[in-house]
Amino acid sequence: MTEHSPLLDDLTGLSPAEARRTALYLTLHQVPEGKVVSYGQLAELAGLGRAARFVGRTLSQLPDGSTLPWHRVLGAGGKLSLAAGTVSGEEQRVRLRAEGVTIRNNRVDMQRHGWRPTEHNG
Repeated sequence: MTEHSPLLDDLTGLSPAEARRTALYLTLHQVPEGKVVSYGQLAELAGLGRAARFVGRTLSQLPDGSTLPWHRVLGAGGKLSLAAGTVSGEEQRVRLRAEGVTIRNNRVDMQRHGWRPTEHNG
């Protein structure tokens, strides 16, 4: 069961699937340069409960040329889930490094680079 989300309430007129996807996209769009989130954290922030797999599946289906910062979404504990040596895996690493995110042993330090949106709300 999904928690109640005010964000989802604002998406009236959309099918439930479209509302979930839109809530995810709107939340992901807010992740600032140089910060990262886990799939599970992004799901919670978007009001989707514990839907980490939904997040991963949805992001894997983004159209080519999408401007959403998909590269800022990582596995639990800051683990890069896209394999090194693959096109998407290498693109993620290049984009993160360009934003100043340090990658060590296929992981990102979530204490240092993790996005905590509540810290920025006075």
